[in-house]
Order: sequence, then C-alpha cells, then structure tokens
Amino acid sequence: MGDKNIKVLIIDDSALVRNVLKRIFDKEPGIEVIGAVIDPIYAIKEIKKQRPDVITLDLQMPRMDGLTFLKKLMKAYPLPVVVVSAKAKKSSEVTLKALELGAFDFVTKPEVGIETGINELSEQIIHKVKSAAKANIKELSKITRKSQMEDKPKKETSDTMLTSTDKIICMGASTGGTVAIKNILQPLPANLPGIIAVVHMPSGFTASFAKSLDTICSMKVKEAEDREQIVNGVCYIAPGNYHLLVKKRGSNYYIELNQEPPVRSHRPSIDKAFYSLAENASPNSMGIILTGMVDDGAKGIKEMYDNGCHTIAQDEETSVVFGMPKQAIKLGGVKKVLPLEKISGAIMNYVKEN
Repeated sequence: MGDKNIKVLIIDDSALVRNVLKRIFDKEPGIEVIGAVIDPIYAIKEIKKQRPDVITLDLQMPRMDGLTFLKKLMKAYPLPVVVVSAKAKKSSEVTLKALELGAFDFVTKPEVGIETGINELSEQIIHKVKSAAKANIKELSKITRKSQMEDKPKKETSDTMLTSTDKIICMGASTGGTVAIKNILQPLPANLPGIIAVVHMPSGFTASFAKSLDTICSMKVKEAEDREQIVNGVCYIAPGNYHLLVKKRGSNYYIELNQEPPVRSHRPSIDKAFYSLAENASPNSMGIILTGMVDDGAKGIKEMYDNGCHTIAQDEETSVVFGMPKQAIKLGGVKKVLPLEKISGAIMNYVKEN
C-alpha cells in the first residue's frame, strides 16, 4: 500500500461496535475509516462509491447475513475481508465457512463487555486489517469460486491401511491455510503415509476443521491426541492451543502434545513440529510450508532440509500471504517451490519414489 492510507469500511449492526472500531482505527496512522454501516445493503452502496481496501464484517446482521454477503462480494467485487463477529466463537463451522468463501481472517468479538473486550483486541484487529490490505486478492477470489463447487462425499475405505507409518508428511500453514490444506488433502488417496497438519487456529476450531475435512477426504482426518501412534491413511490436525511434536519409540512414530509457552505468539508452533521431525524422523519425512504471515516454520523446515528431508514451499502466486514460504525460501530450506494445485501430486510422487 506504500504511504497511502488503508481505506476501511466497517459493517456491523451494533452502533456500539461500529463506534468502538472506528475509534480504534482513527487512532492508528495509515488507516482511514471511509464508512461504518449497519448492514450489507448499505455496504454495497459504499463499496461502489468509496472503493475500500479492507472490510470488517459481522456475520449476524439484518436483511442479509454475513456469509451471503461475503459470497456475493467475492464473486462481484473481491476485497479483503476481516470477520469481526461473536458468532465466530459460538459456531466455528460458520467461521470456517467464511474462510472457505474467501474471508482473509477473523477476530472473535466478545459477547459481554463488548467495548472493553474489543479495545483489548485492538492490536490484533489493526494487525489483521493491515495484513489484509497486502493480501493476494486474486487468490482470495479464486477461493470463493472453488467453494461453490460441490464437495464430493468421502469414499468408503477399509482399515487395512491403518498400520504404523514409516514416513511422515507435515504441512504448516497460517492465513489462507484452511483452504490450502483442504485443496491438498481432498485429491489424495487413502493409502498414504501419516500426515500432520499444523495450522494457526484457536482452540475449538481445529476439531471442527478436522471433522469437515473427514467428510470429503479419502484419508481419515482427525484432531491429534496426545501419545497417539501415527499410522498410514490418517491426517492429524494439531489442536488449537497445543504444540504438536513427533516422537519415535522403537520403529513407531507417535504424537506428543504440550502447552509450553507460545513461540513468537504461536501455539501450535509450526517450527516446533518441523524441528521434531528433523530430530526424530529424518530423512523419512517431508515438510511443506504454506500460505501465512510472518515466518513461523521457516527455521524448522530449514532444519528438516539440512537433515535430508524433502521440502516444499507454496509459491507466491497461489499464496494468500507469501510470508512463511518466502522466509523459508530465503533461508535456503526449500527443495521445490510449487503452486498449490501441484502439491498433492508432489506428495504422491514423493511416496512412490521413496
């Protein structure tokens, strides 16, 4: 955005919330509130007239709900959207759907003590709005088109592949990662080595995420459990608010969860997962770093690379935010840089070749 102010449009049916958000943004250099409206119908007029750079969106509103508006917006006039909604806390499925429809990120709005609660979240809200202004809007709009395609139901599979894995594939992602992981997992066959997916998501959201993936993927997808053995044919989603490490006992790999301090504000930390694979599963593991802000996972995947593991980064063109992959590439820890649509094939080739 350079020195240009980020033009923000606030959409929320609560006058209190609109006023609090406006005060937060008005205090922040580089952000200009161009409007604060009660519902999406008014918002459409403002979007056409003012051309905002970022929208903050409540999901529960009169006349048109947030998801319906988001779907229409991303089809007709794609813009970065940060969901600011209490519904995000009540129903993680709704938030996951918003991300599938192209929302950049979300902030859970408190249901009580709203003014104090939103002010306490001001740093997080500002950070996400500023990041959204730099988002790959072309990729966000592609997400919406893909989400319109009906997901095929899960194929029935036998449990014969559920034997101890001898290789592990680990993916790390942040902003834009829920859709990226879905797109990678959905085409994969059931008889692959165990897969770990570490995503920056709060507690309570990862179980819903795993459940939604399990209905459409050939592999079994579940939220990871402490001391669980890693087996073929299963993808394990790191639970929100827990670090996930891969350990080895004899010839078997298993999962260890802990609540040690966050690493650079992240728990789960992608770096921690990658470091554990470098230590305990080299060279029999594959690391994949996907779309996301900042640099979590970059040092860890470099450690995997240095220990002989195969490593991949998502390319800039298909990343919603080219932060984590960029840093991993910069550190020299990536063997291949691939567009999102080619990563599933790369996983299958890796398994065949090894």
